[in-house]
Amino acid sequence: MEQQSNNNNINNNNNNSNNGYLNPAYVGSSNASTISIPGAYKAQAEGPAPSKDPNNGHKASEAQEPPAPADAEQAKHRDGWNNDIEFLMSCIALSVGLGNVWRFPFIALENGGGAFLIPYLIVLILVGKPVYYLEMLLGQFSSRGSVKVYDFVPILRGIGYGQVLATGIVTTYYATLMALTLRYFVESFYPTLPWSYCRDEWAPSCLDSAPQQGSLVGGNQSAVRTTSAEFYFTNIILREKSSIDDGIGYPSWSLSLTLAVAWLIIAGIMFRGIKSSGKASYFLALFPYVVMLILLVRALTLPGATDGVLYFLKPQWHKLLEPQVWYAAVTQVFFSLAICFGNIIMYSSYNRFGHNIYRDANIVTTLDTFTSLLSGIIIFGILGNLAYENNTTDISSVVNGGPGLAFISYPDAIAKFKVLPQVFSVLFFLMLFVLGIGSNVGMVSCLTTVLKEQFTQLKQWHIVVFISTIGYLLGLLYITPGGQFVLNLLDFFGATFVALVLAIFELVAIGWVYGVKRVCRDVEFMLGIKTSIYYRICWAVITPLLMLAILVYMLVLYEPLKYKDYTYQSGVYVFGWCLSAFGVGQLVIWAVPAVRRQPVELGLWVRIRKAFEPLPNWGPADPKTLRRYQLHVEQANVSSMFQRSGIWHKIYDNIFG
Repeated sequence: MEQQSNNNNINNNNNNSNNGYLNPAYVGSSNASTISIPGAYKAQAEGPAPSKDPNNGHKASEAQEPPAPADAEQAKHRDGWNNDIEFLMSCIALSVGLGNVWRFPFIALENGGGAFLIPYLIVLILVGKPVYYLEMLLGQFSSRGSVKVYDFVPILRGIGYGQVLATGIVTTYYATLMALTLRYFVESFYPTLPWSYCRDEWAPSCLDSAPQQGSLVGGNQSAVRTTSAEFYFTNIILREKSSIDDGIGYPSWSLSLTLAVAWLIIAGIMFRGIKSSGKASYFLALFPYVVMLILLVRALTLPGATDGVLYFLKPQWHKLLEPQVWYAAVTQVFFSLAICFGNIIMYSSYNRFGHNIYRDANIVTTLDTFTSLLSGIIIFGILGNLAYENNTTDISSVVNGGPGLAFISYPDAIAKFKVLPQVFSVLFFLMLFVLGIGSNVGMVSCLTTVLKEQFTQLKQWHIVVFISTIGYLLGLLYITPGGQFVLNLLDFFGATFVALVLAIFELVAIGWVYGVKRVCRDVEFMLGIKTSIYYRICWAVITPLLMLAILVYMLVLYEPLKYKDYTYQSGVYVFGWCLSAFGVGQLVIWAVPAVRRQPVELGLWVRIRKAFEPLPNWGPADPKTLRRYQLHVEQANVSSMFQRSGIWHKIYDNIFG
């Protein structure tokens, strides 16, 4: 009772001071559970009944507050995580994916081995962590999805729509990777792994992936022969063509079936939104680490494994002076953490208002890096054994890079195991499948959230069924004989390029249009903590400039996109750039209505300027918290009226104010 009395006194003092600053989410008020915060826990969402005690001044003061805006009323019914751990596990499942397992080890190998870790960690600190934390802050503070979150700068809402387009494209082809993984998983149960031996029609240029008597790699013959694992992936799984000039062909019936299974699993997890996906996140986030630990123990106990790990970690210092290495580091961090695609904003928007996302952002970004290093050690331990078994010290000769990495190099290495290769194959592809599903669920959640916010009358399962059906039908394009040509095209023009350009606009919109100073003020209001100089400088200067440098570097060195040695027809390149223009063009498409919504009596220039200002209801979704926030903003604006107005002072104040 004494504690409750103290808490009530704290709240009364806060209301009497009317500073709009303190927040029951972190003050520890006994009344914190009465706030209907989107993403709050069940006990908080319901909350106790309003007190009828006339002596309770706190409740009386709350009763005098103005009615909630329409958006806030709708947000009250928004789903939320069942607990804090579900959010953390979902972020881990989203960010720790296929890129950590099959992309990072070989990107590191190609760009200096152990020396690559230096630019990678620097970029992680200057780009990965700041942006990940920033997007978490925006989502949790506003309880809005990846499109409506741009209520803080309505004229740039097209950033959100463009990112949704990029996420949708990635979602469609990411599911087909799950289909390929699922087929390999099923075929891992065969008494003899089907990719471990050559077929008659592949001779004499085929080399069995299964272990052979004597050395087959040491001679010149190995330089011109292709492994059975590569033949199997290209000729049987993909049925790949050498060109798509005559069309892409028809989908594979077996991959159509596994693609359907993949989408059924995704839809099942998403059927009740984050309420169901949150429960699945425990398995999706933790199970891959169980498999990784098993594979790590096995890999490090193989003969020659030490040589492989040392080859992976051995630094090539001269690589640090090459711009390509830094470009590779930025792109690896960017796509590995899934920043600037809207997914992180979406997940954090379901949090309770005062959740400690500062801790979670550090956990996820650190764990993502740890997983990449762990995967590299496992993979190169296996490749070291592969080189040992074939009597060669050149580990690079047993590495097959490229987009088919997970389905060529890894199966080939697994087939070399002399004892129960099926067990390791089952574990490996099950791990890949779970990693992929975790990331795919995050991307589908982003799409469903956007549609749910636009069409509030639709039920969750209606949206999930719609997205899954469209995703499956579009996914059939990628499992045709020319599917990899299509995937390569859409990945660059529809996802990579669009996401990179919009990421720069996003960082500028947050750091300079809305302002780093405002972001830090919002953080202090929500979490009660000051933002360090490190985050301020990264958000305002370092991260946007690094991303801009990467874009310029990409455009300067741009060469017409190819798939293997195939050059697309000119009309295909036109389509690709039109797709990129459509994605980036969302900026203009949605800027026009934002300006038109401004009062008609204003001049055009004034209407444009006002479209850069936050909407009146921008802020926390809970109406009481929103009112306190608005009072807090008003006081901050009054204080800023007495500051100097020079351009250099404004820049300094935005970063350090």
